[in-house]
Amino acid sequence: MKWYADRPVRLTRQLIADLLAVGWVALWIWVATTAHDWVLELRAPGDGLVNAGGDIRDVFTNAASKAKGVPFVGDDLSGALGNGTKAGESLIGAGNTQISVVQDTAVWLATALIAIPVLFLLVTWLPLRLRYALKAGHTARLKDMPDLLALRALTSLKPKELSSFPNDPAVGWRTGDTDTIEELARRQLAALGVRA
Repeated sequence: MKWYADRPVRLTRQLIADLLAVGWVALWIWVATTAHDWVLELRAPGDGLVNAGGDIRDVFTNAASKAKGVPFVGDDLSGALGNGTKAGESLIGAGNTQISVVQDTAVWLATALIAIPVLFLLVTWLPLRLRYALKAGHTARLKDMPDLLALRALTSLKPKELSSFPNDPAVGWRTGDTDTIEELARRQLAALGVRA
C-alpha cells in the first residue's frame, strides 16, 4: 500500500485532507468533553438532595437515640423519630438516582457526539484513502512493467486524455510502439501521483 503520492500537488491535497480528518475528530472530542462537563453540572440538585437527606437522617438518628432515654415514652418517641431517619434516606436515594441519571446521560451524550462524526468520517474519508493506497501501491509495483501500465491507462484514463495522443494509443500499444507505451505508462502513474 502506498498512502501518499510522490507528486507535490497531490501529496499536499492528501496531507491537508488527513489533517482535516484529524482536526474533525479532535473537534468532536472537544465538543463531547465540553458537553459532558456541562451535563454533569446538572447533578448539583442531586448532590443537594444527598447532602440534605444525610443531614436529616443524622439529625433524626441522633434525636431517636436520645429519645430512648425518656422515661415511659422513650421507645415510642424513638420509633416516631426513626421515620424521620427513613425520610432522610429516601432523599439520599432520590438524590443518588438523579446523579446516576445525569452521569449516564453525560456519558452517552459524549459517546454519541464522538461516535457519529467519527463514523461519518470512516464512511466518507477512509474508503477514499484506502482505495487510493491500494491502487497506488499496486500501480507502483508495475513501474517496471510499462506494457501493463499502458494497458491499464487505456482502460482507466479519461477519453479527453486518450484523445490528446497524436495517433490512436490503442494501436500504438498493440503494435508495441515504445513511445506510446511509455507515455501511457507515465500518464497512468501520474494519474495516481506516482513518480515514473
